[in-house]
Amino acid sequence: MGASLRDIKARINTTKKTSQITKAMEMVSASKLNRAEHNARSFTPYMEKIQEVVVSVALGSNDASHPMLVKRPVKKTGYLVITSDRGLAGAYNSNVLRAVFQTIQERHRSTEEYAIIAIGRVGLNFFKRRNIPVALHITALPDQPVFADIKEIANKTVNMFADGTFDELYMFYNHFVSAIQQDVTEKKLLPLTDLASDKKLTTYEFEPSQEEILEVLLPQYAESLIYGALLDAKASEHAARMTAMKNATDNAKELIRTLTLSYNRARQAAITQEITEIVAGANALQ
Repeated sequence: MGASLRDIKARINTTKKTSQITKAMEMVSASKLNRAEHNARSFTPYMEKIQEVVVSVALGSNDASHPMLVKRPVKKTGYLVITSDRGLAGAYNSNVLRAVFQTIQERHRSTEEYAIIAIGRVGLNFFKRRNIPVALHITALPDQPVFADIKEIANKTVNMFADGTFDELYMFYNHFVSAIQQDVTEKKLLPLTDLASDKKLTTYEFEPSQEEILEVLLPQYAESLIYGALLDAKASEHAARMTAMKNATDNAKELIRTLTLSYNRARQAAITQEITEIVAGANALQ
């Protein structure tokens, strides 16, 4: 009985220490979420403005054209997939990886038809284990990334479309809706065939020509779409980790309550047994 009490007491202490860790991780993630959400929302006005300018330039005249605006026969598809470097974030990674994996199985019959651009170690390891071709990857991004952190991989990704390595590019990531909701999102990155605006187009005078402006502007726009998706995904990651750690803390508290109940019952039973033995011994001496 003594060993059993010691075991239960040890489990209670271990679970208490675990709950302290998960509570601390929850608070850290909550702090990171506030900053990440602010970063994502601050980037939105820039995205809206550059999209408005791109649409105005691209659709404002029938003379302007650019390879990034033209659909071509698809021989190879690129999938840019954003995951985290670490786990302990609930279903954050598994949801997006499941969506990508199912999409690949539905659309492709051979590994010659597609390749992955992996942002995040969890995704990179997932694809490597399944022998899925990874064309580019980056890991160990900071919790609050700046554009300089992904400029190189964004530039290479866009160039792989420009040089014909890929004929279309898609992004998969978790879109931040709220602290408790993150939706897996598939977004077509290139070609930019879905450019449209329900707003009245602004009329611009072009100097130099529209083609030269698009030559510079469209790659920047595509790169900013990647960065915007990354900021969105980072906010989702911190929210998912905060929720996962809160659930872990709540589960630990419930387990401590159950173990404390078991400990008290076992202790009560041990005391009762000792009293019974003392009484029995006293009766035997009479």
